[in-house]
Amino acid sequence: MRGAALYFIKKAPALENYNGLITTDLMSLSDFKALSKGDCPPALVYFHENQLTYPLAPGEHTDYQFGFTDITTALAADRIIFNSRTHRHAFFEGLPGFLKMMPEYRPGWAVDEIRAKAGVLYPGCRFPAEDLAVQRVSSELPPLIIWNHRWEFDKNPLDFFDALDAALDDGAEFSLALLGENFQAVPKAFIRARSRYGRRIVQYGYVESRAEYIKWLQRGAIVISTAEQENFGISVVEAIRCGCMPLLPARLAYPEIIPDSFHSRVLFHDKKDLAAKLSLLIKDYSKFQDHRSRLSQAMGRFAWENLIDRYDEELEKLAHASI
Repeated sequence: MRGAALYFIKKAPALENYNGLITTDLMSLSDFKALSKGDCPPALVYFHENQLTYPLAPGEHTDYQFGFTDITTALAADRIIFNSRTHRHAFFEGLPGFLKMMPEYRPGWAVDEIRAKAGVLYPGCRFPAEDLAVQRVSSELPPLIIWNHRWEFDKNPLDFFDALDAALDDGAEFSLALLGENFQAVPKAFIRARSRYGRRIVQYGYVESRAEYIKWLQRGAIVISTAEQENFGISVVEAIRCGCMPLLPARLAYPEIIPDSFHSRVLFHDKKDLAAKLSLLIKDYSKFQDHRSRLSQAMGRFAWENLIDRYDEELEKLAHASI
């Protein structure tokens, strides 16, 4: 995040040949514009996360400069897009308090200026063909539980494995596919899980092939998230689209992406609620085929083909702004 502008200013071709610039919040747009010496076209920034509300890893201390980079990037942008209403709300809830930490000359005006050019546009998802989206590759017994998130602290694997332990203690049986990327050392929770669940684990680690990943989702019966931070949740949307029944926190972006009529069934409020819902779902999962099918169809609204026109509109406005 600190060095992205320095990298891209040397990689980008002559900027005067372009109608618009599209970037994410992980590059300092204000730095990039300064380095471009006035040649930068109108810019759209897609905020898929932000540094004002991102949780700290254990032992990590807040680096306020990252938050200020988000603010100056937003001020330098011509248009800002958040990946969910939840994310936009969280950003603007946190922004005034962040600015008040400044000892003097607090730029309170920045809140309204940023808000005036901020919108929401969900990320487009690549799903398998519609006739395959809810295909059950097998009626696998016991039901297959899917973890398809990063193996990182903010996805809170400890609560996930605690819920599995509670289900086993309650007499529920399952198999387990631990998917998702790991960019550093394997977290201890996953190392312990490999020993704890043994033969129940049918997949341990990231699969390189997109086709193979989709097949695992189609085999799955249940997908669980215990995340502490999630502004949209592409992995969950993908799993639901492929036929998995979700169990998700009743917070973050999840209530936004799940239809209201399913909230009481699939959203949990604490660890006890998750354990109870999981045990019931494992024991009676064959009764939830209609729920899985309806939820799968509901996720179709996030398919690229259903969002691309909105993206085209944003890009056309950006290009016209340069004229």
